[in-house]
Amino acid sequence: MEKTVQYTIMEEIIKLLNENLNDTFLNAVLSNPRKADGPSKIKVRPVLIKDERMIQLEVFKGNQAFHRNAAMEEAGFIIAEQMENMKQMQLETSEALYTVLISKKGKVTVRRKSRKKEAGPADISHNRKKQYILKEGVAVPFLKDLGVMTEDGKVVNARFDKFRQINRFLEFIEDILPQLDKGKEVSILDFGCGKSYLTFAMYYYLHELKGYDVRIIGLDLKSDVIRRCNELSEKYGYSKLHFLEGDIADYTGADKVDMVVTLHACDTATDYALAKAVGWDAKVILSVPCCQHELNSQIKNDVLGPVMKYGLLKERFAALVTDGLRAEYLVSRGYDAQILEFIDMEHTPKNILIRAVKTGRKGENQDTINICEEFLHVSPALGRLLDEKGEL
Repeated sequence: MEKTVQYTIMEEIIKLLNENLNDTFLNAVLSNPRKADGPSKIKVRPVLIKDERMIQLEVFKGNQAFHRNAAMEEAGFIIAEQMENMKQMQLETSEALYTVLISKKGKVTVRRKSRKKEAGPADISHNRKKQYILKEGVAVPFLKDLGVMTEDGKVVNARFDKFRQINRFLEFIEDILPQLDKGKEVSILDFGCGKSYLTFAMYYYLHELKGYDVRIIGLDLKSDVIRRCNELSEKYGYSKLHFLEGDIADYTGADKVDMVVTLHACDTATDYALAKAVGWDAKVILSVPCCQHELNSQIKNDVLGPVMKYGLLKERFAALVTDGLRAEYLVSRGYDAQILEFIDMEHTPKNILIRAVKTGRKGENQDTINICEEFLHVSPALGRLLDEKGEL
């Protein structure tokens, strides 16, 4: 049975927490930050320290995680304080699942869904092993065929970075679950899917683990890769996971899509995917850009000349400008956009993820975008594509 209640004061969040921060509490995740310079996510769990049950907050900021332990009696107030900078919280007890949403005007909505079967107790050991969404030791068919796991579910040492990357991506998917309607088929397009590690992971997580009715289409230019992915999809019985050979710019196989994913689509291919997503009124966009060359040849500014005369610095600066403007264009089209770290720098330089969630409130930032572009003498592809489609 699901129940929705609306409140307007923050004290109700403290009340909710105090009612549930007891022996039944399993975990909570605070996400969807209001400020780009604040924590991107906060995970909360019970821990046992010197025989005392406490609450631990794991605060993610940039590429670092900070831990803070609090007594049970003060934890409710501390978590509520953190919620002032967040838009949502998922709270899980052995008896129920709670979703807390905070609107721009401060209205608090609490949704409670009772469990059909009571969950077991939380693991409260202080120094526990990292908990991944796809568990180590639990064999996952596509991970075995893609060489990430052995037959008994052990992660292959040489592929552990890929295992971490897949799980990190699924954490981003977990954060946007409230945006996806579980009562109908959810359509997802993955542009530039490549070998499709993350595409298979997305289908497995949403359909097999979370019970969503999803239809996913992966698109890529490599015919041999597409053929292999379709063979694997058929092998696993993933009837609504299909792979097509084709170019992002020319794809016309959909009129409306719930979520668009574009991972490592080179240079302006990312812009074409983002423009398509906006045109389809996608609820969620997840984009990991790659090879941002376009603005590197355009960018010019006398004030920054002493810095940009160094080719490597100019290249990196141009890439950051590219992704920053992409996020701002999405804001201008009614999205709440964030730029997040995907995985650690030592594993790959492609570590920026743009996450955009449709709000319907168009940002009043076009003038500032124009000023920035004029200052740097650039004309990004995404701006031109949206302009051509009448989206600006």
